[in-house]
Amino acid sequence: MSILVIENVKISELPEAWRSKLAVPENARVTIRIEEQAVGGVAVEDDLLFGMWRDREDMADVEAYLSTLRAPRF
Repeated sequence: MSILVIENVKISELPEAWRSKLAVPENARVTIRIEEQAVGGVAVEDDLLFGMWRDREDMADVEAYLSTLRAPRF
């Protein structure tokens, strides 16, 4: 995890969205701490879409199936 700390920043230099959330005077200075959050992803095998085509008989040979899809139609 990486952390970025910026100290002694004027309130007027912050984005408006941040300033509106702070109840401090315009001449105040603040310290900003930005932390990277760990992504709590789901394992691929636990995803409901994993293997959704495994029972398709027409896709048993993936290369042949894709060749059929990519073949010219005329």
